[in-house]
Amino acid sequence: MKKLPQTRLRTLEPADIHRAARISEAAGWNQTETDWRNLLRLAPETCFGLKCDGALAATTTAVCYERKLAWIGMVLTAPDYRRRGFARRLMEHAIEALAQRQMAWIKLDATEMGAPLYRSLGFQDECAVERWGRSGGDAEPAPDLTWAPTLLDLPALDLPAFGADRAPLLSMLAPLGAAALPGEGYAMTRAGAKAAYFGPCVSRSTEAARELLRWFLGRHPHVPVYWDLLPDNAEAVRLARASGFAPVRRLVRMARPGARGAAPFAHDDSKVFAIAGFEYG
Repeated sequence: MKKLPQTRLRTLEPADIHRAARISEAAGWNQTETDWRNLLRLAPETCFGLKCDGALAATTTAVCYERKLAWIGMVLTAPDYRRRGFARRLMEHAIEALAQRQMAWIKLDATEMGAPLYRSLGFQDECAVERWGRSGGDAEPAPDLTWAPTLLDLPALDLPAFGADRAPLLSMLAPLGAAALPGEGYAMTRAGAKAAYFGPCVSRSTEAARELLRWFLGRHPHVPVYWDLLPDNAEAVRLARASGFAPVRRLVRMARPGARGAAPFAHDDSKVFAIAGFEYG
């Protein structure tokens, strides 16, 4: 008689990072081991993995912003373990864990492959989200837009745009690369497995976003770069196209209430020129 595989679902641990990064690499995603390490730092109790016969086979992460919003990401299954229901099992576990935390809303950015699963779990389409890319090219020297939290009233700038306090995330990402225009906006950057990443970027004007993008491109000449944006923000699209970017892939942003009777989630996408990442929102 053939032995049935033994599976175990548990929270991810630092020892899982190398294997998790190999799974995301196999999927062609841009996250690095540093990204995985930061996810576990940010959400140690809501990053989950499923092991099959002792090997990490699938992952799902959930970052919580106050009790207003949880963001699910990194829903991945290693190629040899697909079509066994592991992603559904992890998603159901994550949703239950977030319900116990009384999270008002749960969101994610879904690939075409993942969207049917999420819809079956109660998620509804909210808007499109697109990855734009640019191959390596010349860039103007980066302007000196010195980052310091004291230069920015981040809650006044970021919270109305995103809709929830994500200060812990921004504090974690800022050391990887950040720029600020006091009173106007900020942008961040980090390395990727395939391309340098622009985002998050929140700005009160297109002019400020253009200057922040110039800072980013000046830091990353001659290398491929990615920019994830919300196409409903027409100014972000115009700026991306004028700067030599082109669409690479299209996803759908999806949402479902995490708690019964949750109030509508208020946010202002017109000020979001770049998202923080598919795993962060």
